[in-house]
Amino acid sequence: MCFRACAFVEDEFVNATLKWKEIEKPKANLEYNYQNTKRIPIKMKILEPFKSEKELYEGQIIEFKTVEPVVYKRHILIPVDSIIKARVETIITNGMNGIPASVILGNFEAENIDSKHLTNYYEKFGFDLSLLVFPLKWALTPLPPTGSLTNFIKGGHAKIKKNKEIVIYYYPY
Repeated sequence: MCFRACAFVEDEFVNATLKWKEIEKPKANLEYNYQNTKRIPIKMKILEPFKSEKELYEGQIIEFKTVEPVVYKRHILIPVDSIIKARVETIITNGMNGIPASVILGNFEAENIDSKHLTNYYEKFGFDLSLLVFPLKWALTPLPPTGSLTNFIKGGHAKIKKNKEIVIYYYPY
């Protein structure tokens, strides 16, 4: 068996394009006790609903309003109707074969609460048609080209309605 030494090659394209940009490092939560399993739900509703992931862009700030107070050890941490902000982290558009769209919200911020105590992300999926499309595709494959026509069935859009309640969690030390 032969082992070769790994040589690191500098990427000239990255050096040329990112040389003058300041890259923000993600926050690392190294001081947290990950053995603690206590979590308090934060129930909230969106202020401005969206019907499709196409209405959003990455980095956009979305605001939510709490539905009920968040209480921990008889103290109200977040009162009713408080604003909680989240950032759109990732948008995945719907695809062929019934693959749904997805929107990942992250970087939740609440007043008087350190963000490292809140849920890291919340993901909203569209309607998944792939469980219907793939068996249909295989059933129609012997009849050319009918199996290929199922490729054009697209999955559902990711949307959050005004009355949809979203739950994230507060993790105390």
